[in-house]
Amino acid sequence: MVDITSKTNTLRIAKAQAVVLVSREETIQAIVNRTVPKGDVFEMAKAAGFLAVKKTPDLLPDCHPIPIEYTAVNYKIDGLEISIELVVKTIYKTGVEVEAMHGASVVALTMYDMLKPIDKGVEISNIRLLEKKGGKSDRKAVPGALKIAVMVCSDSIAAGNGEDKSGKKIMEKLATWKLEAADYVVVPDDKLTIQQQILQWTNTGYQLILITGGTGLSRRDVTPEAVSELIDREIPGIAEAARSYGQERVATSMLSRSVAGFSGDSLVVTMPGSTGGVAEYMDALFPHILHVFSVLEGARHE
Repeated sequence: MVDITSKTNTLRIAKAQAVVLVSREETIQAIVNRTVPKGDVFEMAKAAGFLAVKKTPDLLPDCHPIPIEYTAVNYKIDGLEISIELVVKTIYKTGVEVEAMHGASVVALTMYDMLKPIDKGVEISNIRLLEKKGGKSDRKAVPGALKIAVMVCSDSIAAGNGEDKSGKKIMEKLATWKLEAADYVVVPDDKLTIQQQILQWTNTGYQLILITGGTGLSRRDVTPEAVSELIDREIPGIAEAARSYGQERVATSMLSRSVAGFSGDSLVVTMPGSTGGVAEYMDALFPHILHVFSVLEGARHE
């Protein structure tokens, strides 16, 4: 199966359709009046659809097991045509469009099976996805031409005693969203040096400043203190979301002291110094964090 461990849970909704066409008006009357010999067609087919939605991963090899949290089946009769709409909802890492289409198709097949003794001309058609929400389908366009800077805070790397991997990981992750850093620096774990570099960027129009390193518990880890003194509008949810995401994967993620917020018009985000920690923060925050720039742009035009 496709690896979805880096994805985050979001509300996922899918609506699918299937159409059953009968050949006689008497068949429609039998369905509506519940006189079909095999039983109540709509209710039996609905129950079958519920089961099909839940059993989808058992039948499709690459389909992930999903906690289905809502399923609904609705029917619409138009002449000799019965339109089936099936809605599935979940809060999970991947979508439910396959479950919705599978459920709609089984509803239609159940109706076909129940109606064939009284109508030899029953047909099934138009099984398709009508709508999906959540995940990629809800992502807003990534703002273009963002001026981005990346800072690595590390005594050892600044002294030439190590190789930076975390800063490069940030830039690698940015590239997946067709973004790139206009500036990249390595500084020691020194509060004043960190602040001077941030101020240089904020004063020259950088919109997004991503900082890795110095968010741990040692006395040399001063990045949160340095950044907090420059932030005039904190956004607690950013660091909270990243820590929550990391906590589901690594228990020690709760020890990160990362902070985030605006310094002037520049969004400053601090991240752990480990490559794995940086990768988790980027996966947790992007591209959703970029929505702040759309909000800012909208506010400027009000």
